[in-house]
Amino acid sequence: MTDILTLVFRTYSSQTGQKQDPSVGPPPPSLRCTTLVVGEHRLSRSVLLLAAVTAASELGIRVSFFAQTRIQSLPVCLQRCSATLNPEGLKKITFSYPRTLEELLQQVASLHESPSPPSLIIVDGLDGFLRDPVAGSHAGFHSGEESCAAHLSALLCDTAAFLTEVLEQRGSSSAPCRIIASFILNVDSGQESRDSSATDPILVVLDRYFQARCTLDQDRSYEAAAAAAQEVWRIYLSGTKSPEDCEDGPALAQEWKLFTFPDGLMEFKLV
Repeated sequence: MTDILTLVFRTYSSQTGQKQDPSVGPPPPSLRCTTLVVGEHRLSRSVLLLAAVTAASELGIRVSFFAQTRIQSLPVCLQRCSATLNPEGLKKITFSYPRTLEELLQQVASLHESPSPPSLIIVDGLDGFLRDPVAGSHAGFHSGEESCAAHLSALLCDTAAFLTEVLEQRGSSSAPCRIIASFILNVDSGQESRDSSATDPILVVLDRYFQARCTLDQDRSYEAAAAAAQEVWRIYLSGTKSPEDCEDGPALAQEWKLFTFPDGLMEFKLV
């Protein structure tokens, strides 16, 4: 999944926030196929939508996007470049709006029945499903949000593994099936998201299942004013070595900056 996020950051890294040259290709497929985006909801949803549209339009893969609340509009940077997006590619995105954890579990479990399985599963706002007061009442759950988090994460990973096998058996170049999900922390003001894992028991559970983390932290320095930006965010891509990594290969570690401007445009820069 980090390969798609890296493609998103590359694609929207021009000075105007518009898409770069369409010849910009994706990096090699990542061995880490599950990524958790941790940060502020408005920004996290924008990153997820950019990932969905980029995957469908640029890579031509099918995307299943799950969210509790309906998507009202696309990020401005996507609206500005709508004329250059592949309309046939955009048809490959399926939006679903489960209201409860139980509905989300049922819809994810049914993905293996699809005649055209997705190569990317996106879940917007895991916290909304896991912190729902009725979430723990689902039959078969041990009480507690942590058990719900483990159950949902395991189902997502198992579903992705199964769909990867299906795609590979069909000789599809869209394999493997990737997962990206977002999670909003309950943090004190001024506390960085990447420093909060130890204080959020749900996130501790999620980190056991997701191979990579994309952490969004607001940069409160004077850089935003200097760049005429509304906000500046630091984006950290991190992850431990996966079993398939080369023995001497480094763990995932990458840092980007995201500039958001008053007109709604977004610009990514590699640090």
